[in-house]
Amino acid sequence: MKTTLIYTGAMFVVAATAFTCIDYASAVSDNTKHPNTDSQYQFSIGNWRIVKHSFQLRIPKDGKPLSQLIIEAPSTVAVSNDIEVLNTKGQKININTLANGKQIIINFPEKVIYNTKLLVNLNRVRQPITGPASVYRLSAKVVGSDTEIFMGEAQFPTF
Repeated sequence: MKTTLIYTGAMFVVAATAFTCIDYASAVSDNTKHPNTDSQYQFSIGNWRIVKHSFQLRIPKDGKPLSQLIIEAPSTVAVSNDIEVLNTKGQKININTLANGKQIIINFPEKVIYNTKLLVNLNRVRQPITGPASVYRLSAKVVGSDTEIFMGEAQFPTF
């Protein structure tokens, strides 16, 4: 009788463990129970990587100097305030940055020379290692105008 009771208890423990494991492996559609799950991608602490996103902007010959560069960051990344802008000679350009949600505004207190290329480095960007590519929308304002001019997009794949 004791052996039957022990075997029954052991089978109950094994069955409970098996059902628990099946529950963890199943898909859950209620996102309130699992806050790290969003659109079929799970971004936990171990699935992020710190990267540097760099892109180059060409300022046209006949254009006015830039007063602002506006960067719309994708919702999948976290951009730090460690941003630098370099000219074609690799020299740092004096900038002031302002972050407003996912929008980053870079102000140029000094006139940026036209007919040049600018290298913009977004250092210490927190990007997921899986999922869609990170696409930044870039626009600018020139000296003497409040109109935003669309400059293009910069796309960085996940890896």
